[in-house]
Amino acid sequence: MESLFLLLFTFFFNLTIFLKFQKFSNLFIIFDKPDGKLKKHDRAVSLVGGFIILINLYLIIFFLKMLNMDNLVFEDNFLYIVLILSFLFYFIGIIDDFKNLSPNLKLFLIIISIILVTILFPELKLEYIKISFLHKDYFFGNYDFIFIILSFALLANAINMFDGINLQLIGYTLFIFLIFIINNFLPLFFVLLSICFIFLGILNYKNKVFIGDGGCYLISSILGCTFIYQYKNFSNYLYGDQIFIILLIPAIDMLRLFLVRLINKKNPFRGDLNHLHHIIDRFIKNKHLTVIITLNLSILPTLLMYLGIQTYFILAISLLIYLSLISFLGYKNK
Repeated sequence: MESLFLLLFTFFFNLTIFLKFQKFSNLFIIFDKPDGKLKKHDRAVSLVGGFIILINLYLIIFFLKMLNMDNLVFEDNFLYIVLILSFLFYFIGIIDDFKNLSPNLKLFLIIISIILVTILFPELKLEYIKISFLHKDYFFGNYDFIFIILSFALLANAINMFDGINLQLIGYTLFIFLIFIINNFLPLFFVLLSICFIFLGILNYKNKVFIGDGGCYLISSILGCTFIYQYKNFSNYLYGDQIFIILLIPAIDMLRLFLVRLINKKNPFRGDLNHLHHIIDRFIKNKHLTVIITLNLSILPTLLMYLGIQTYFILAISLLIYLSLISFLGYKNK
């Protein structure tokens, strides 16, 4: 009965936002205005998407705790980790949406946020990592603090770089939520959060809302915390290499962009129009088809993983497809 109440509440709450979106978005004067450079949309678009995710996140956690459904939400101090880190990441992103912070300052603020939360809640740190095809645990020792900072900082940037075309990041996030649900990692929590993303996806498809940097960083905090939480609290956890496989395409696209920018003597964190979806879209000139291609390419490594293919073969296959696509389209776009 409680689960049904939460499903209905979340559905109608997001339906109300969807139906009254114009009035809702006007309450928050946050718009992404085209600049003819990196932002080529034809009109100002509301950036309230990240805030919608944040209020859904907080309301879902509130009701799950109020209804004593503790086993279906983050437990103990991890709940506070999610609440605090998600707010800090969203706050950094929304300030960037407003003020267009320098890449170095954004990175600095993200790292400070991770350090602060990790000091307050040492549970966030990982003492060791397991690899699916190796029968040995790899302990971080004194480097566990550095590992968690790098992991969250890189994930935040990878997720932010994967945004930039409607439905791509929302669709990819829903796919990862599906993985959590299938593996029984807080399934009700992610079903409820998925309702929010589905309505948000429709608005995003209609070009009425962007999730902005605030939403991107917020999503990265939810994903990062969940990957660590499932690793520490579930017997059927995802191994370290499996998590990397799930995030593989955004990760290697980020790495390529970093290397290309460094070679061209540019700040590796400064945006450009050389992302995977930009390269594909310039060639086929169809944004809907571009999203279909990038999403299929992004979920392919995970599908191969669930087919039982070894990690090193998945890496080889995915890298071959990715690099072949980038090389071919890059050559054709010249």
